[in-house]
Amino acid sequence: MEFKGDGKDKFFIVTRGKARKGFSRGCIGRVEAVMHKGELMGLLYGGGSSGNPKSGDIVKREDTYPLTRHQAQLLLFVSPSSKRLELLCNPQLFSAICVLSQDDLVVVKHKKGHQPGLVRNLMLIGKKENQGDLLMLGFEVEFVQDSDQTVSPKKPAPLPLFSAADIIQVVPAHSVGIGPRWKDSYSEGLNRKAVSRINSMPNMGSRERQVRGINHLDQNVTQTPTQSPSHHPFEVGSIVEVTSNTGITVYGVIRWMGVLSENKNDWAGIELDYEVNNCTDGTYGGQQYFTCKEGRALFVPLTKCSPDGRFLCPPSEKETLKATDIPPVIPLEETDENVPPIPESEALSLLVGKMKGIQGHYNSCYLDATLFSLFSSSMTLDSVCHKPAGTEKSISRSLKKDIVNRLRRQGFVPAESVMNFRKQLGCDTFVTEEKDPEEFITILLQRVLCMKSLLKLRSNNNTSQDAYTFQIILDKEQVTQTPTVQQLLDISLLSCGLKFEEIPSCLMVHMPRFGKKYKMFPHIIPSTEFDITDLLYNSPRECFLCGRLAEYECPQCLQDRKLQPGRIKQYCTTCKTQVHTHPSRQSHCPRALAVPAEVPADAPVPRHKMQLFAVLCIHTSHYVSFVKYGPGPRSWLFFDSMADRCVPSGDDQSGYNIPEIRACPEVGDFLSQSEEELARADPSQAGEPVRRLLSDSYMYLYQSASMALYR
Repeated sequence: MEFKGDGKDKFFIVTRGKARKGFSRGCIGRVEAVMHKGELMGLLYGGGSSGNPKSGDIVKREDTYPLTRHQAQLLLFVSPSSKRLELLCNPQLFSAICVLSQDDLVVVKHKKGHQPGLVRNLMLIGKKENQGDLLMLGFEVEFVQDSDQTVSPKKPAPLPLFSAADIIQVVPAHSVGIGPRWKDSYSEGLNRKAVSRINSMPNMGSRERQVRGINHLDQNVTQTPTQSPSHHPFEVGSIVEVTSNTGITVYGVIRWMGVLSENKNDWAGIELDYEVNNCTDGTYGGQQYFTCKEGRALFVPLTKCSPDGRFLCPPSEKETLKATDIPPVIPLEETDENVPPIPESEALSLLVGKMKGIQGHYNSCYLDATLFSLFSSSMTLDSVCHKPAGTEKSISRSLKKDIVNRLRRQGFVPAESVMNFRKQLGCDTFVTEEKDPEEFITILLQRVLCMKSLLKLRSNNNTSQDAYTFQIILDKEQVTQTPTVQQLLDISLLSCGLKFEEIPSCLMVHMPRFGKKYKMFPHIIPSTEFDITDLLYNSPRECFLCGRLAEYECPQCLQDRKLQPGRIKQYCTTCKTQVHTHPSRQSHCPRALAVPAEVPADAPVPRHKMQLFAVLCIHTSHYVSFVKYGPGPRSWLFFDSMADRCVPSGDDQSGYNIPEIRACPEVGDFLSQSEEELARADPSQAGEPVRRLLSDSYMYLYQSASMALYR
């Protein structure tokens, strides 16, 4: 690792490992000497007001990450030290924070919420007593007032002071004109620390610049004509910005596009990055076009939208970082710790947003969506990461440390980690070409990790079959136009003469479609619970009619319109005889079931159910996923590893994909309806996330909590 510092000083942060003395993860130090064994002799800085270094210590070079003096000063003000590493794990945000200018609009954490404000000054915190002291850096931020959405002309006494970790979003100033502002005065009463303003904040506009107009942003943008960026076509999911006639720019993601009833031109429904007064929850003119948090939906003509300038990185701006200047995501501390799945209470704060989830790169969406679905909020396949020593140890360790643990701890996995994992799959095509999830799952579990099959199937002739995923096979005429997953599984297994020998811990069901070229059904209704009871071999089942212990099963009765078509029919001896006395059923051939001898005929039959925890979807060769992140009915997330792309200076070779995770409670609302309501629902009239789930579903993932714990 080559250190690059400001002048003679070289700074670093400890990212992993254990030192011989005082250094630990998150500590900031200054390099004093490089030892022969590649170790660094450094001085340790604390977070106190003095900023003077403590005694020297030794740390391994590979356990550190280099910092400039400016970066070290910003991170030194962040407490606790673990938050410094979390900030570095969001390289785009940290890079933007490092080049903040005066009057840039930021969104900061404040009083358990988020508050927009203008950066006024960069503050030196502490008192420099010795030449080697390193003072901390913070930001004075002047809030946008809620009363009239203007910045108060009166100087706060003092302005709130924030660390780099308090900033969650950066919106660069768009006005022109610079000129450093020198301020040598001192501010009192700020946590009893010496604080001074320094000249690293170029003045991008007047201090009294009014930002009123956010309150009525939708009206202002419609009244001010702007040039349409015709060379930037938009679609649902595009990241855009909208500027009002007062010069205020807001940012968001297009959630809906179309023609409003009273307009002839195309409009866009945008979900903003934070709440704005007079915005809605996706409603316009009394009609719901999409769903988001209250105060975040803005409707404007499509011509008023521009590509999000924060990701375009125009080459004329000298202070803009190139993609190669963005610091890589820091390595996690090497540990054998088994990080649990993200709990429901923490999922939204850790995962939702841009640069969240798994970053896509070079045809990796099939793998990104599969890994996120399997490991973000479920532990059903955690045993994959716990393989014993052997030839497969390297890849299982890489999967655990670089992907699963990083995703669950930090909410983000960089493309480099995924590419390193892809290279270990033993086939060059997994590094460069498009693949399907079932192919990746089979290669990983069977050939690379040599795991036992997830599914054990028994045919009518008592032969056993092993599989890792299950492909639905049936005739289209066997089911309704819009079937449920339960119906598809029941009919497919019964038609093929197959039963599960045991309840699987994880059941991955491949829908009857093949990539983007063919799908048998335009829409499929997800079954949030899959009842596997009647699909188990040698397991007690109840009679379809009287509820006593069943002894026979009739495949021909499956589609009988008088006997609830689509449901498996099994009967006790008495009911089997009575049902098949009907002339239309006399040609049926019921087959005897394997019934456990110790089960009484009138004993209640327990139902065995599996829970839906993720759905992989495909549209135009691109895989995304919907993931249930907790037991709550509305706890659904949407993940896209390539939601957008940043192309600095127009050079696609140096660009990178921007993954995004969105909360989708409307999916839970839709799926919480009864079977009768779902059967009557018109999928084409549902919101965009629900419509995408129903029409693009490719693979459903179910888990059995009891079997996962057992195994």
